[in-house]
Amino acid sequence: MNSWDRSDSEFTFNSKYPGLGSNDFDLMMRLSRAGTDHRKFMRMIVVYVDITAPMYWLTEFDTYKVGTVSNSTSKMHRLTYKPFEISDFSFEHLICNKSEAFFGSDKVKSLVDNLNQLRNYYLETKDKHYWYSILQLLPCSYNQKRTVMLNYEVLANIYKSRKGHKLDEWKEFCEWIESLPYSELITGKSN
Repeated sequence: MNSWDRSDSEFTFNSKYPGLGSNDFDLMMRLSRAGTDHRKFMRMIVVYVDITAPMYWLTEFDTYKVGTVSNSTSKMHRLTYKPFEISDFSFEHLICNKSEAFFGSDKVKSLVDNLNQLRNYYLETKDKHYWYSILQLLPCSYNQKRTVMLNYEVLANIYKSRKGHKLDEWKEFCEWIESLPYSELITGKSN
């Protein structure tokens, strides 16, 4: 907008966040509301975050690969480094009461025990078939950690598309977006 002379922000190397001036913030909000072709500056606001989430959610998150970089814990190299525990999975929404008996806690424990038995066989023999069995039986509720680099433009697309999603993980992620500095650039909400 050729408005460099009206910039009123203060940038110092010692501050956690830049002192964003009211003129600059107003311009940023107007550009943000004008749409993706006007808010190119949001592509330059970079965010790094560690995400631990079930694979079923991470698969959906991969939809937003444009403008992101991700580095995850490797299933190829780290899958058997420790025994499996129930806390390694997102099982909180399974139907586990006796009256509905669809997938009770005994079956969850059995699944984890079976994965650990295969892990032990693999560690003893180094037979790749056991490792493959673990990989192929691993439920999509298995939690994986990723370090992700993205930007405010990607976060705006995620927020717009996923803020009302039925998965709790998306609701939690959108709440995290709302907690970011100057999140109103992403959400369009006034703070």
